[in-house]
Amino acid sequence: MQESWNEYLKSLSPALRELRGGSTDVMKGFSAIAQAALKPQALDTKTKELIALAISVAVRCDDCIGFHAKGAMEQGASREEIFETLGTAIYLGAGPSVMYAAHAIEAFDQMKTEKAAA
Repeated sequence: MQESWNEYLKSLSPALRELRGGSTDVMKGFSAIAQAALKPQALDTKTKELIALAISVAVRCDDCIGFHAKGAMEQGASREEIFETLGTAIYLGAGPSVMYAAHAIEAFDQMKTEKAAA
């Protein structure tokens, strides 16, 4: 488990900045995909962040969990919505998803608490 998910995400910034500079066209393309995928259409952005969080758990990506827990929180997701999302991820990903779901709720709770304190 992470001591601080916000600090963890900040620690990724230098490497991501380096990647953006070294693979400019690829990262611009990835950014365009992310913006298009999160654009509210039939589904709102909060729902899309919740889907991304469930996928993050199912594929066992801590970095993705951090970014999408934060995105869901920033889009106004409730703790209950997070738990329902994690239940779906667990259903699809079985035992390993249970462990990563614990990471996701921890990330969401830490970020929510830090935001409330700020």
